Amino acid sequence: MSKNKRGKALWRMPSRARGTCPICGSTRIKLLYLGKDAAGEKLNVCKKCDGKQAAV
Repeated sequence: MSKNKRGKALWRMPSRARGTCPICGSTRIKLLYLGKDAAGEKLNVCKKCDGKQAAV
């Protein structure tokens, strides 16, 4: 079974799917999961913050 959250698939994504997580503030981390902020807006978040909501 292929793993779509690592390897070659990331090279096709903008910034290779890396950035700063808007919830925990971790830098240069893979942002592959969808989360929501307090206003209900969709955000790309890291694996640690998957399932959490932004406290803003």
